[in-house]
Amino acid sequence: MNKILQTQVARYLLSGALVAVLVTLCRFAHTNASTAGFSFLLAVLIVSAAWGLRCAIFLSVVATLAYNFFFLPPIGEFTIADPENWIALFTFLLTAVIASQLAERARRETANATSRRRELEQLYAFSQQMLTADNVLGLVNAIPIKVVEIFGPKFAGMFSIHSKKVYYSDLQAQALISTEDLHRVSDRGVPVTHSDKNLRVLPLRIGLRSVGALAVVGGHLSPESMEAIGSLVAIAIERAGAVEKLANAQAGRESERLRSILLDSVTHDFRTPLTAIKASAQSLLSDAQLDEASRRELLTIINEESDRLDRLVGEAAQMAQLDAHAVELNLQPHHIQEAIDAALATNQNTLARHEVKVNASDSLPLVSMDLRQTEEILSQLLDNAGKYSPRGTPITITAEVQGNMLVTSVADQGPGIDSIDQSMVFDKFYRGRGLRQSVQGTGMGLAIAKAIVEAHGGTISLTTQPGRGSVFSFTLPLSR
Repeated sequence: MNKILQTQVARYLLSGALVAVLVTLCRFAHTNASTAGFSFLLAVLIVSAAWGLRCAIFLSVVATLAYNFFFLPPIGEFTIADPENWIALFTFLLTAVIASQLAERARRETANATSRRRELEQLYAFSQQMLTADNVLGLVNAIPIKVVEIFGPKFAGMFSIHSKKVYYSDLQAQALISTEDLHRVSDRGVPVTHSDKNLRVLPLRIGLRSVGALAVVGGHLSPESMEAIGSLVAIAIERAGAVEKLANAQAGRESERLRSILLDSVTHDFRTPLTAIKASAQSLLSDAQLDEASRRELLTIINEESDRLDRLVGEAAQMAQLDAHAVELNLQPHHIQEAIDAALATNQNTLARHEVKVNASDSLPLVSMDLRQTEEILSQLLDNAGKYSPRGTPITITAEVQGNMLVTSVADQGPGIDSIDQSMVFDKFYRGRGLRQSVQGTGMGLAIAKAIVEAHGGTISLTTQPGRGSVFSFTLPLSR
C-alpha cells in the first residue's frame, strides 16, 4: 500500500472517529436532533476544507446514518416513523453534500490562486534576470539553468537560432532533450509534447518569427506560464543577437580606425627613412664631384636609415605575431643581468648621451624567461628612456625580488607623462601628444613590451610625475 493510499484510508478512519466523538458528546449533553444535525454539518464543512470533497461526502453519509440511528425516532433503529423526519434527513444529507462541494470549490480556487501568484512571482523574477542582465551574451548560456532554478523543472534545454548552439541546464539534460526536437520545433514553430518523458518543447517567437526553441522536463508549469517564459527567453535571445551585431559593428569600426592609424603612422615613419635614403642615393649618382668625407656621410645616412627601416618593419611584424598569439616562448632559467647586458649592447647608440646605472645583484634568483624576448622588453624601455630624456640625464635599471616575481624597472628623468596619456601609453600606435613631432617612433614599442610581458605571465606598469621623470616596471615569474 503506497503512502498516498495510506493517507486517504487514515483520513476516512478519522472522519468516522469524528462522527463517533460527536455522537458521544451530543448524547452525553442530551442535545436535541437539530443541535446534533448542526454539529454534524459543521464537521462536514471542516473536513471538506481540510481534506477535500471525497472525505466530506464519506463523512456526510456516515453522519446521516448516525443522525438517523441516534437522534431520529425510533432511536436505535435505521427506520423513521415520522414523515417530517424523512424530509429533515434528506435535507441534512443534501445540505452536507452541497456544503462539501462549495467548500471544495473554494479550496480548489484558493489553491489555483496561490499557484498563479507563485507563477507570477517566478515570472517576475525571471523577467528581471532576462531584461536587466548586463552580460547579455553570458546570460544566454545560463538561461536553461535559470529556468530550472526559478520554475522547478528537472531539466531544461534551449536552441538559439542566432548562435546556432544548443544550451543545457546540466549534462543529464543532454540525454533526455533531443537536439533534433529543438531544431524541428524551431523550424516548424509547432510545440511538441512527449508524455512518456514528461517533456515539452515550445518554439521561441518574436512576433511571427522563430528565434529558437525551449524544452523542459518535469515540473508543473501551466501552458500560460510556458508561453510567458518562451516570450521572455525569445526577447533575451533577440537582445543577445542585437548586442552581438552591435559588438561586431563596433569591432569593425575599431578595426578600420586602427587600420587608418597604422597606415598614417607607417606611411609617415616609413617615408622619412626612404626620403633620406633616396636623397643620399641621388646625390651619390649625380655628376657632382663629392669628396671622400661627403661620400662616406651619405653612405652612413643610407646605412642608418636602412637599419631604421628594417626595425620599423620588424616591429610591425612582431606586433602582428603577438596579436595573433603566434609567438612561442622558449622559457629557460636565466639571470636578469643577461637580458640587461644584451639590451644595453643593442641600444648603445641611443644611450650614448646618458649615464646608465644598473642595480642588479648577482645573488638574484634565476627567472623563467625567453632571453631574446626579455631583451626586447628592456630594449623598448631603454629606447624610450633614451629618446625622451634630456641629454646627460641618468637612466637607472633596477631588479629586485617581490614575492615569487622579479620586478625590473627602468627609470629616467624625462618630462614625465601626463594623466591623459598614462591610460593609453601601452596602446598600439599611441604616442604622447607633446612629443609626437620632435621624437621619431611608431607607437608600437610599449605595446610590444606589454604583450611580451603578459605572454610570460607577468605585468607591466608605469609610475610617473610630470617634470620629474617616469619609471616603467615589469614582473617575470621566478624559476621553480
